[in-house]
Amino acid sequence: MPGQHIAQANPPPDASQLPKDLLKYTAQLNTHDYLSHDELKSIDLFTRSANYIAAAMIFLNSNAQLEKKLTHDMIKPRLLGHWGTCPGLILVYAHLNRIIRKTGLDALYVVGPGHGAPAVLSCLWLEDSLSTFLPEYTRDHVGLEKLISRFSVPGGFPSHINAQTPGAIHEGGELGYALSVSFGAVMDNPDLIVACVVGDGEAETGPTAAAWHAAKYIDPAESGAVLPILHVNGFKISERTISGVMDNEEVTALYTGYGYHVRIVEDLENIHNDLAASFEWAVSEIRKIQKAARSGSPIVKPRWPMIVLRTPKGWTGPKTLRGEFIEGSFRSHQVPLPEAKTNPEELEMLQKWLESYRPDELFTKEGRPVDAILDVIPEASKKLGLRDEAYKNYKPINTPNWRKFTFNVGEEESCMKAIGRFLKEVVEENPKTFRIFSPDELVSNKLDAVLEATGRNFQWDVASRAQGGRVIEILSEHTCQGMLQGYTLTGRTGLFPSYEAFLGIVQTMMVQYSKFSKMASETTWRQPCGSLNYLETSTWTRQEHNGFSHQNPSFIGAVLNLKAQFARVYLPPDANCFLSTISHCLRAKNYVNLMVGSKQPTPVWLNKEEADKHCIAGASVWKFASVDDGVKPDVVLVGIGVEMTFEVIAAAALLRKYMPALRVRVVNVTDLMILSPFGEHPHALTRASFETLFTSDRHIHFNYHGYPIELRGLLGGRHNTERISIEGYAEEGTTTSPFDMMLCNHTSRFDVAMAAIRGGAHFNERVAVDAHEIISFIKHLAQKEREYIYKHGKGVFHPSRVSNLGA
Repeated sequence: MPGQHIAQANPPPDASQLPKDLLKYTAQLNTHDYLSHDELKSIDLFTRSANYIAAAMIFLNSNAQLEKKLTHDMIKPRLLGHWGTCPGLILVYAHLNRIIRKTGLDALYVVGPGHGAPAVLSCLWLEDSLSTFLPEYTRDHVGLEKLISRFSVPGGFPSHINAQTPGAIHEGGELGYALSVSFGAVMDNPDLIVACVVGDGEAETGPTAAAWHAAKYIDPAESGAVLPILHVNGFKISERTISGVMDNEEVTALYTGYGYHVRIVEDLENIHNDLAASFEWAVSEIRKIQKAARSGSPIVKPRWPMIVLRTPKGWTGPKTLRGEFIEGSFRSHQVPLPEAKTNPEELEMLQKWLESYRPDELFTKEGRPVDAILDVIPEASKKLGLRDEAYKNYKPINTPNWRKFTFNVGEEESCMKAIGRFLKEVVEENPKTFRIFSPDELVSNKLDAVLEATGRNFQWDVASRAQGGRVIEILSEHTCQGMLQGYTLTGRTGLFPSYEAFLGIVQTMMVQYSKFSKMASETTWRQPCGSLNYLETSTWTRQEHNGFSHQNPSFIGAVLNLKAQFARVYLPPDANCFLSTISHCLRAKNYVNLMVGSKQPTPVWLNKEEADKHCIAGASVWKFASVDDGVKPDVVLVGIGVEMTFEVIAAAALLRKYMPALRVRVVNVTDLMILSPFGEHPHALTRASFETLFTSDRHIHFNYHGYPIELRGLLGGRHNTERISIEGYAEEGTTTSPFDMMLCNHTSRFDVAMAAIRGGAHFNERVAVDAHEIISFIKHLAQKEREYIYKHGKGVFHPSRVSNLGA
C-alpha cells in the first residue's frame, strides 16, 4: 500500500489556533536527575535488552545472542510482527516494573496495541514469568533461543497478545476496547491500578472515544484506578494518526475536557527521568483521590491522571532504508527490513541494528540477564505476568433460590419483572462480586426492582455519587461490553441487559472475547472465570411502537456462530422458566450465555417443578396444549421464544375448533442448542431423543423468534429435514399493532395453523379432505384481522394475552 510522503522523521504537529496558556492545565514536573545512577542504569539495560529481544523475535530463527555474524539462513522464512509500537510498550513496562518494585504497587498492564506482542513477551521472559507457566522458556540461552525462534511461526507464540500471554486480560486484535476492559478490571478491586496503553491508532476508534468517560463510573472508595497512557508515535499503517497531528494544546484541551489531569512526556533525551517522575506523580494523584473518598470526603469530579507519551514510531530501529525514513514513520509499523531474508543490504542493516543494543552487555554467556536488569524486576507476587487477577481470581456468586420468585400457572407476568426481583437479591447477596452493565435501559427493560436494593454508579451525578451502586448505565454498548469483559476476566460476574436490536453493536467484541476464551481453555494454567451473560429483551415482537429500526434479532446468529463449547442460547417461554435459566447462567463458567425474552406480561405456562424439568431437558412436549397429550401426532408444532410459543398454543386452540381431526403435538424449545446434530454441541440431542420429541417422520413446523436461516443451519445435519418448515423474523416491520407484527412475519397463529394443516394432511386423510377449505377460511380470518388493525389502529388478537387464545 502506498504511504504518504513525509519530509522528516517523526514530524511534529502543526501549531493550533489554541492559546498557549492551555498548557497550565497539564502537570508540570521537575524531572532533572530524577533517577539515581543505578536506577537509570537498570532501566536503560532493561529497555535495551527487551528491545533487542523484540527485534530478534521478528527476524531470527537462531543465533539469539548474536554470537555469530548473521547469515540469510538465520532469518525466518516469513517475517511477521509489528515493530513500530514495541519500543513504547517496553518503555512503559520497564517503568511499571520500577514503581512496582519501589512502592509494592498492585498493577496489571493492558496493551491496546496488541500486535506489539514481541514487546510484552520479551519483558515476560526478562522477569521470568514465562517459565512459570511454560517451563521450556527458561531464563537462559536455551529459553531465549526458543523464545526468539518460536515467535510467529506455526506452533509458537502468535503475533498478537492473546490468552496464551501471561498477565493478559485483553485480546490484542480488534482495536478500541483496551480502555473499557481496564475500567471493568479495577471495579471492586480497590488496591489495583491498571496501566492501559492506548495506541494513537486505537484512539481514533468510536469505542475508545466513549471509553474515556468510563472514569466517571469509578467510585474511588470501592474500586481501583486506571492510568491511561496515550502512546502517540504518530503513524498508523501508512498514514499519520489524528493524535499525531494534534499539538500539545489540542491534546490538553481534549483530555482535560474528558476530566483527566494530563501529563505530557516527550523529552526524548531525558525520557527515563521524565517517565519515572510522571509515573510517581500519577500514582500519588490516584492515592490522593482514593484517600479522600475512603475517608468519607470524596473529591467531586476528580481529575484522574493520564499520561500522553510521545515517542517516535519504531524508536531505536533502522533510521532509513534506500532513502526512505524508517524510524519515526509508518514504514516501521510492521517489519522495518522486510527483505532481510534475501537482500544482503538489509541483512547487514539488521546486523548493525541488533548490535546497537550491545547484547554482550545485556546477557551473560549462559544467556541470563545481567544483575542490573534484575534489579528493576519486582518480587514474584507483584510481577505483571504473575498477577492472580489475570488468570486465577474467580469468585463464584451466591444466587437465591429462584423458585421463591415463581408464579402460578395461568397468571400473567413479565419475564423481566420476575428476574428483576431475583436480581435484586443477587445484588444483595453479592455486594462486591456482581454488577450490571446496561446501556441506559434498565428501567425501560423492566428490571427496575434492582434499584430497590442498589443504585447507579455514575460518580459525576450528585444523585448517585459515592453510594456503592452496582448498576453501570452508559449509553455506549461498547463501553458496557468492555467493562463487562474486564470485570469477568478478573474473576467476578456481570450481566449485560439490552434492547435486542442493539446488542449487535458489540457483536465483534463478543467474538473477540470468545476467541480469548477458546485459547484460555486450551491454556493449562488459566483457571475458569464466569460467563459473559447477555439479557436480550425489548424484542422485535413487541417493538411495534418503536418501529422497524428496533426490530432485529440478529445477535442470536452471532452467538450461534461461536465455537460450540462456549455458545449457549436460551429462549425461555415464560417467567418461571426465565428464573431457572438466569440462575443457571449466572453460576456457569466460561460460556457466552444469551437469554432472550419479553418484558411484557405473558402467560405462565409451567409451574416451578415443571419449569425446572423443562429447562434441564432443554425442550419438552407440552401435553396441555397437544391433542391426547401429544400421542401419535399428525404434525408437530414447535414454539421457540415467548410470543412464538404463545402463537403456537393459540394455533393449537384454533385447530381444535376448526380442524378437530388433526392430531397436534406442541413442543417448546428453551435451549436452542439441543437442535444441533448430535456431536456438534454438548447439549445436542441424540437422534433417538430428537425423534422421541419430534417423531421420526411427521411434519415439524417451527415458529422461531430469530431469523429462519439460523434454525436451518442448526437443523441441517438432522435426518429427514425435508419434513421441516420454519417461520421466523422475516425482516418485516413498522410501527403497527403487536399482532400485525406476527402477521407480516408469518408467525401468527393463523400462519402456524395453516402450516399445521398442510403438514398433517400428508398423514391424516380426514384432514386432507378439508384442508383446502379450512386453510382458505383461516387465511380469510387473517386478512380480516389485518383490515381491522389498519382501520381501527388496534387488533382483535394479541400475541400474549390468555383471553386471546383461539379465534
